Amino acid sequence: MVSELTSDDLQEWVSGLDVLFGRVAGRFGRVEPRRQARAYLLGLLAPIERKNGWQLAEAAGDVAPDRMQRLLNSARWDPREVRVDLRDYVMDHLGHRDGVLIVDETGFLKKGDKSAGVQRQYSGTAGRVENCQLGVFLAYASPSGRALIDAELYLPKSWTDDRARCAQAGIGEEVQFATKPVLARMMLARALEAGVPASWVAADEAYGMDFKFRRFLEERHLSYVVAVPKNQWIGKAWGGQIHADTATAQAPPEAWKRRSCGDGAKGRRLYDWALATVHFETEPGYQRWLLVRRSLTPNAKGELELAYYLCHAPVGTSLEDLIAVAGARWAIEECFQSAKNETGLDQYQVRRYDAWHRHITLAMLAHAYLAVTAARAPKAPAGWSASHQPKSAVSWHV
Repeated sequence: MVSELTSDDLQEWVSGLDVLFGRVAGRFGRVEPRRQARAYLLGLLAPIERKNGWQLAEAAGDVAPDRMQRLLNSARWDPREVRVDLRDYVMDHLGHRDGVLIVDETGFLKKGDKSAGVQRQYSGTAGRVENCQLGVFLAYASPSGRALIDAELYLPKSWTDDRARCAQAGIGEEVQFATKPVLARMMLARALEAGVPASWVAADEAYGMDFKFRRFLEERHLSYVVAVPKNQWIGKAWGGQIHADTATAQAPPEAWKRRSCGDGAKGRRLYDWALATVHFETEPGYQRWLLVRRSLTPNAKGELELAYYLCHAPVGTSLEDLIAVAGARWAIEECFQSAKNETGLDQYQVRRYDAWHRHITLAMLAHAYLAVTAARAPKAPAGWSASHQPKSAVSWHV
């Protein structure tokens, strides 16, 4: 049972919000945008149905959304500077040496063709091709909690090749085409340069299958567990190249171990897992593995679903550690869901590139406040935790 709220609880929450906004207040040079930013943040945290310009203005006591729109579209402040404060705030409260940096994207359904970066493209959020924007995000997960700490709007070539269209959406000449893995590397580089405490990186297939992305992590001695497609090349055997699915087909029955990769909404997330050492050159003291997850029940086609991960970590890393990091990737999905439901991450009504970054930054700031407040509360839910050319391309662990 959750104990009833007291006036002391409410005062502590208000005080915590004051401390958070005190970190970012200096990023707004004038009093008016500073006040409006605080009102916007309060509105994002308020229990209002839709957190768009009109309803945020109404919550702030404004007769029209003009001030809210001005904050996003024309006021002078840099959302990237605010995200520096956001990241530092999260690290001060949730930082842990075993932290996991997680990259993923989420879609924002849109009508028309004026919003920066919008086009018909695949949205994992919708599970199909939709007219949408895609944002690439960086989340941080630790034993204390999880929060979004950085974001970039993905701009397809249909946009960056049309500079007139870019200019109309506030996209400067300095902004050039970058793939989603490149955007992820940019955000990871910012986090590492800032000294974010993290031992692991997790990502889905769009990033895990990118060799340059994995090499970027290895050069910085970051361990990783990244999802890859079934046809991912993992090495060579006498018969030629070997892929993740063909290697898995050779796994002996005793290689499969039933383990939980963390708690979900319906309890422990149990799967069968198999781990194989990948005999491919790496730096001294490090090892590569292929980790395979198998569902316990058949899908609609009567098949047990398989998921594949490439792993790179110090020699001696356990199966349990790798499974825990694989499970930690879902933390960013939980962040997306809670930020959209609780702080209006996807409820903006802006078209400009800079305005998108401003709304997203303030929504992430509000979400981080909730994450930190939950972490500091008695009996807060626990976050992610984890301990710490031959004839065959792989060797299965049995």
